Amino acid sequence: MGAHLLVQISSGLCCLKKNSAAPSLISGPHPRTRPLSTVCAASPTHPTSTIQIVGGNTPGWYGNSNLHFSDTFNNHEDEFDWVDLDNELYHWTKALRPVQWYPGHIAKTEKELKEQLKLMDVVIEVRDARIPMSTSHPQMDSWLGNRKRILVLNREDMISAADRNAWASYYANQGTKVVFANGKLGMGALKMGRLAKTLAAGVNIKRRAKGLLPRPVRAGIVGYPNVGKSSLINRLLKRRMCLAAPRPGVTRVLKWVRFGTDLELLDSPGIIPMRISDQSAAIKLAMCDDIGDRSYDFADVAAILVQMLTKFPSVGNAVLCQRYKLDADSTCGKTFVQKLANHLFNGDGNQAAFRILADFRKGKFGWHALERPPK
Repeated sequence: MGAHLLVQISSGLCCLKKNSAAPSLISGPHPRTRPLSTVCAASPTHPTSTIQIVGGNTPGWYGNSNLHFSDTFNNHEDEFDWVDLDNELYHWTKALRPVQWYPGHIAKTEKELKEQLKLMDVVIEVRDARIPMSTSHPQMDSWLGNRKRILVLNREDMISAADRNAWASYYANQGTKVVFANGKLGMGALKMGRLAKTLAAGVNIKRRAKGLLPRPVRAGIVGYPNVGKSSLINRLLKRRMCLAAPRPGVTRVLKWVRFGTDLELLDSPGIIPMRISDQSAAIKLAMCDDIGDRSYDFADVAAILVQMLTKFPSVGNAVLCQRYKLDADSTCGKTFVQKLANHLFNGDGNQAAFRILADFRKGKFGWHALERPPK
């Protein structure tokens, strides 16, 4: 197995005053040896529209019933400007050393997958519903060409109803077939299988016209690491046929499995670009645990996550401080991580950062997408 090619983050994230016009960034020594600095957020002011739900079930808000995040967030949707957040995230990441993660097995997988694509009748691309754009491989369109495609947004239970509505409307306007899924509970798996057989029905119509016997529809399941490809297959088959675990890089080889007599599924390892040019996307991959954790520094990623959460109307400094029993003040970013480290972890910033990231992934601040469709 090839060696991991890893570059860790190094940064100096600045301290900004509340409502500052634009962030300024300075570089610093390696994050594992330098002192923690601060990042602070400006308040969002511009409105966005609310879009009606398109199909499926409204996702639940688990693990935080005492704070009523979902109602609060939806009530303040018109106060939040995602474009401003994207712009600030770009500036926050500029001073960081690039996050790159490309395990050796991915190059081999990519080559094999391109060969297998020639045999597929339909391709099922799985993305993380929290970051659909960041988990979109930049070369996927060129690889698939005109081949029929189904887009599955997994982990729909980890986003709000407003997030789901926005993405459903966006892809509907593009004419893209979208299935919202929850791989843990199996929601959306059967719909994914039915849609694959429907889209590829023409294959056997042509075979019958040539006097050939019908064959199972071949559907390849592709996507970034840890977006839930293997879990969806296991749920569809109702048994553990594919290795699955809540961390990137578990599946290492391509594997065909059969569902009934009329559908064959190809489970593939996660594929990711050799070099991630969009570092805002790389940071989101780290926040959502969709990239190897040795490729980034926990303290830097947690600081930027805190920065983003302070801008969400339903979270902000108040909820963060309430969660960790800290005094509410204007601190955020690196200062908040260090304050939590001193409060709970005897000054261990890495442990504090890991706690913040784990709490976000478990929905302790409410369920939030980290991006919205481009306008």
